[in-house]
Amino acid sequence: MKIEIKKSIKPIEYKDALSFLEKRLLLIGENKANELIWVLEHPKIFTAGTNYKENEVLDKSISLVKTNRGGKITYHGPGQVICYFVLNLNKRSKDIRKFINLLEKVITTTLNEYGIKSFTDPKNIGIWVKHESKIKKVAAIGIRVRKWIAYHGFSINVDNNLDNYKSIIPCGIKDKGITNLKLIKNQNYSDLNDKIIKNFITYLKN
Repeated sequence: MKIEIKKSIKPIEYKDALSFLEKRLLLIGENKANELIWVLEHPKIFTAGTNYKENEVLDKSISLVKTNRGGKITYHGPGQVICYFVLNLNKRSKDIRKFINLLEKVITTTLNEYGIKSFTDPKNIGIWVKHESKIKKVAAIGIRVRKWIAYHGFSINVDNNLDNYKSIIPCGIKDKGITNLKLIKNQNYSDLNDKIIKNFITYLKN
């Protein structure tokens, strides 16, 4: 299993990252490149997946980038860890639900290492926690599969500015909140990227 691990220190523009993923997707399809796991951060941006609706944009002045990933509208920005991937499911189980379960396990296992109990919701994709007596989202997942090659990724809120979510209905969900790791448990998350990669590789090998 040859997977390139890429860790970007400086923020990467969303469109640049997407272009890189698309190129890698084509190369993997032609067996000309290794699979990829890429951890990074984006400057402030709102992105809309293929299932979003116009009424989920509350502040019409924001700049919105439409993308071909699944899911609805979300926010990316400083203080949020993004984990992108390009992984060939032709070499694994051709089961999208199983692959999403793998991503969920990567996130919940990683958060558990920080003493944070998180869980999935059968009705709403993503990872959730019970914080301040309310169910709140702490991680979002959005993928696309082309010729059984999965790409895009997931994001985990670490210490991002949650006020930005007031401009949208995040992931189209009105009755649940958004939180981040620092608010749940104020501790050092500097090794979060390494833990994500470690757990990702472990579950891919299983």
